[in-house]
Amino acid sequence: MPSGPFGARADPPWNKENACTGVCGYDALFGDGEESEGPIKLSEEIMSGEVKGLPKVNVVIVGAGLSGAVMAERCATMGKTCLVIDKRDHIGGNCYDYLHADTGIRMSRYGAHLFHTKYERVWEYVTRFSEWVPFDHRVRGLVRGKDSKMHLVPIPPTQKSVNALLGENIQSDAEMEEWYKKVRVGDVDEAQNGEEAALARVGPDLYEAIFRHYTKKQWDKYPSELDASVLKRLPCRTTTDDRYFSCKYQALPARGYTRIFENMLLTGPCKRKVTVRLNCDFFKVRSELPAHDLLIFTGPIDAFYTSQGLPKLEYRSIRFEETVHENPDGGYHQEAFVVNHPYPEVPYTRIVEYKHLPIQPESVKQGKVTPSVTHTEYSTAEGDPYYPVPNTQNRELYERYRSLAEKEPGVAFVGRLASYKYFNMDEAIKNALEMFDDLREKGRFEPKPPAAARPPKEVPKLDDGSAPPSSRGSVCSQAAANCAVQ
Repeated sequence: MPSGPFGARADPPWNKENACTGVCGYDALFGDGEESEGPIKLSEEIMSGEVKGLPKVNVVIVGAGLSGAVMAERCATMGKTCLVIDKRDHIGGNCYDYLHADTGIRMSRYGAHLFHTKYERVWEYVTRFSEWVPFDHRVRGLVRGKDSKMHLVPIPPTQKSVNALLGENIQSDAEMEEWYKKVRVGDVDEAQNGEEAALARVGPDLYEAIFRHYTKKQWDKYPSELDASVLKRLPCRTTTDDRYFSCKYQALPARGYTRIFENMLLTGPCKRKVTVRLNCDFFKVRSELPAHDLLIFTGPIDAFYTSQGLPKLEYRSIRFEETVHENPDGGYHQEAFVVNHPYPEVPYTRIVEYKHLPIQPESVKQGKVTPSVTHTEYSTAEGDPYYPVPNTQNRELYERYRSLAEKEPGVAFVGRLASYKYFNMDEAIKNALEMFDDLREKGRFEPKPPAAARPPKEVPKLDDGSAPPSSRGSVCSQAAANCAVQ
């Protein structure tokens, strides 16, 4: 059984690949004397969900997750007023973390979040809103080997994984590369589905032991039922590097992810320019929203239109089963922060034990908290949308929604749910920053001039010089008809 926390850093030389080597960044709230370990208490006004009667704002932002918070912070810095609304009772979206009521352990409500990025702009941006500590995320998998025994091995598989599971004796990068060449089946570029792609990447033994059944649990579809793109990028490590990511910057926010959003939305320019309302469902208060120049929608793009009776896109969600372990041996339930369970005998995908993280409150890090808490994760079709389901039908339906969105007057769709595309945290931030730049360059944040001040539209002429019949009609309703499922 584990006798202490799983190490926050990888073994040399791989730990030196991380450019975050010590505490980085600035936490404005902490700098101003806010020493609470958990989320700060928000005002009754913020929690009220009440928007009726609020004064005009430049921008209304639907969603207080990464995309919405970045948009609000950038708008406020530009001097624009914003109203941010979210139907949940907290800021931070799926990144929200908190202190467990019974143990004081810092937990994530919506699954483990590991920040990593190769983008200098994103790293410079996030270090404005938190102190960060280095963390090399390493996943372990409990996997059945050729000897029929269960082995705890690095995921993605490394030399150590292959040796333990398949009885090999690989000792160098070159030997690992040769082994892959020997076991691979087919050409990954010619793969017609996920199974063919996986076999071309890792061969049949690793595919069966690690990827086939895990994919079925994650997507409720075997790899053969998924697009090849889903498994074309399966990582094939030839080295001893057991880090899950290889990005230049890998870190965790020293006082949790929620603190980032508190600094973004409640301090600096946002303190003066941004109004936040939680417990506020956009579709219920839409008619009560204050006048605004632009609406930024960061929710599921299909939700914007299914409220008008159009069909839904398909998502996968996660159900979390919490277990408190009162007195585990050595203080921990399992040997690593994240342990994947890819074998078919259990219905869950992984177990996460947050107590291992180096960003726990001091009482936890000092060993004063005896219990531990785990979240067992089950993939499901019901619940909050996490992962778009990658298949032809969903892609085609999304393209129809995207066509609708491009014609939606006064609305901009931003973020992973609005794009029907899974983003890592850094990609979500990068996307929001770039979308903000694009909207600003196009003047979308500026109020539209009154109709009398607008130059008259030039009516195109037909070949005979006459004006064409009016074709304005209802663009949205026409597009909606095209979007209907046949």
